[in-house]
Amino acid sequence: MATFPVINMEKLNGEERAPTMEKIKDACENWGFFELLNHGIPHDFLDTVERLTKEHYEKCMEQRFKELVASKALEGLEAEVTDMDWESTFYLRHLPESNMADIPDLNDEYRKVMKEFALKLEKLAEELLDLLCENLGLEKGYLKKAFYGARGPTFGTKVSNYPPCPTPDKIKGLRAHTDAGGIILLFQDAQVSGLQLLKDGEWIDVPPMRHSIVINLGDQLEVITNGKYKSVEHRVIAQTDGARMSIASFYNPGSDAVIYPAPALLEKEAEEKKQVYPKFVFEDYMKLYAGLKFQAKEPRFEAMKAMETTAPIATA
Repeated sequence: MATFPVINMEKLNGEERAPTMEKIKDACENWGFFELLNHGIPHDFLDTVERLTKEHYEKCMEQRFKELVASKALEGLEAEVTDMDWESTFYLRHLPESNMADIPDLNDEYRKVMKEFALKLEKLAEELLDLLCENLGLEKGYLKKAFYGARGPTFGTKVSNYPPCPTPDKIKGLRAHTDAGGIILLFQDAQVSGLQLLKDGEWIDVPPMRHSIVINLGDQLEVITNGKYKSVEHRVIAQTDGARMSIASFYNPGSDAVIYPAPALLEKEAEEKKQVYPKFVFEDYMKLYAGLKFQAKEPRFEAMKAMETTAPIATA
């Protein structure tokens, strides 16, 4: 079986650049996921993020989760639960404006560290988008520009903890889905596994690796690349022991950004493989996604295509 792609970013600076770029290209075309090492974010800083996140969960979130489990009678499940996830989460918004000051329970140190982490991840996301441009033969900056609405991109972080679950066969940590947005950067627990992706009809573990950042591609990159790169279904399996930390940051288009396949990619393709994806405003896609997250992405694309025929969108 093919091994999960791990990219050492240091190798982009030397004579191994070409094979490393090829590895990224293969990961984008055939996996929709890859794991980054030596990505430029200091290890001791990541250790601080992990420590503060786990402390915050224990102090502010754990009891709430236990109360939720009790109120929903999730403790001794006998039938499978398909409308809930075994996770404790909160969301931080960074761009176009931050909501960090409005989140209760965050102490000053954690707030400051997460703000700094967001800046580092934003820089890494934009660096990765340019590497994707290079592999796709698009001009540098094309993807960043495609994500820009009137106020730039949307960027936010979902901080999750997956506590030990007594009945992991009856409830998922997070049900299977593809991500709606652009490029996702995940800092996950190095000890407790659970994240899986669907490849060739099989669920494959995304290996926990200390100080790595896991990258996956969202639906918008599938559209912009006209299907050359794919967003891939993934899920989190609940575990009986060990709480799993997951900090997923979503670098997405601005809400008013108009998303459509890159014309330069369409020109390169054979006549029969012309534009197969719709053109739409990102916010409209998100409204649709909100109700259909845990369903297949293809009907979402079809629905946007139907909207496009009834109300064409100008891009100028």
